[in-house]
Amino acid sequence: MAKAPNYLNPDLPPGLRIVDMPVVDATAEALRGYGHLVDDPQKCKVEIVRWPAAGWRTVDEDTGDEAGTTEGVFVSDWQGDILYGRNDAVGGHYILAYAQSPEHARTDHTHEPQRMMLWHANYHPDGGQLFFPLEARPFLVPLALPGDDITPEKFVCFRFSGLQGLYIHPNIWHEGVFGISGTQRFFDRQGAVHARVSVDFAREFGCLVAAQIHR
Repeated sequence: MAKAPNYLNPDLPPGLRIVDMPVVDATAEALRGYGHLVDDPQKCKVEIVRWPAAGWRTVDEDTGDEAGTTEGVFVSDWQGDILYGRNDAVGGHYILAYAQSPEHARTDHTHEPQRMMLWHANYHPDGGQLFFPLEARPFLVPLALPGDDITPEKFVCFRFSGLQGLYIHPNIWHEGVFGISGTQRFFDRQGAVHARVSVDFAREFGCLVAAQIHR
């Protein structure tokens, strides 16, 4: 069983190299395979994946996918050079990204971040996830297609106008939603089991995965 990361104190090593993600506009075509744009969160169904069988006997068709969904507010909050995330749907609180190298990151200023650098990502094998902005402001979401042999170079950062939300399929690599400055809130709905499979870029690959916030 993998040990859960310390999301609020990841204790990252200094001098990490930077792997830049391409930043693309979130369109229906660009998101194909990852998920889709959402106009009305109340009409967006979250996929729930049936619990896998442990052996050769199959799981009964009317069981294994009954946990349903959970929902709440996801908050993206830049404090100086550090982007914090809070997911009330699952009681999570995290450091999502940095605007400066972690060893030099400070929270005692209000300068707008120019880039974001991720140290971690995850996917949910039990279900999909919906994020819908509660304020019509631009935001970013880094994503990668399914597969445990993930590498930093497989990530793409999608830029959203803030007028639509995002639904991602089960098994899509992600790390929440990233406001481009200040505090931004999102409606979140996801599988209630909340299984999580993680990648630690800093320790597995000796890097941070970065995107420019402003063009």
